[in-house]
Amino acid sequence: MTQHNGTSKKPLTALAVRQLTAPGRYSDGNGLYLVVDPSGARRWLLRIVVQRRRRDIGLGSAWLVPLSTARERAIEMRRLARDGGDPVAERRRRRALAPTFKEAATAVHAETVESWRNKRHAASWLTSLETYAFPIIGDRPLDQVETADIQKVLSPIWLTKSETARRVRQRMRTVFDWARVTHGLKDANPVDGV
Repeated sequence: MTQHNGTSKKPLTALAVRQLTAPGRYSDGNGLYLVVDPSGARRWLLRIVVQRRRRDIGLGSAWLVPLSTARERAIEMRRLARDGGDPVAERRRRRALAPTFKEAATAVHAETVESWRNKRHAASWLTSLETYAFPIIGDRPLDQVETADIQKVLSPIWLTKSETARRVRQRMRTVFDWARVTHGLKDANPVDGV
């Protein structure tokens, strides 16, 4: 592992990512770097050429984005750049199109509420999301919600209100599945990783 110059022959490992603390830029190869700031903050950075211009593209915090996900995102962005596209513009476009979790959950509820025979269940479906999910992920675009965010929603109630947690988890999965069909989100359902 080489700091700063990126000439290392060995890619990073998940263990190394967790243990690196010295400020610097650590290469994983193919333009993907782990950047450790003097403050201790750690983030992923992809350095690629987009339409004949060098670009540094942030891929998220290393605390929230695991090494495998950072590599997948880097591959996707390199492929798009190689085909003549602009990964940053594409990411902005996708974010503009993706509804927030709250908007999507409300839409799913509105589309399905009439099909439920039990009105109490219909009311509790949205109420449980309003209570537990909206405060944490409600205002986030769906394509920015990660498995770690889903875990933040469920962790406080998983042991104390296990049946409620199970239902909230199932309802969040439904919202993300709906968004994949209606909005063409390509990412895996983040609920599946919990």
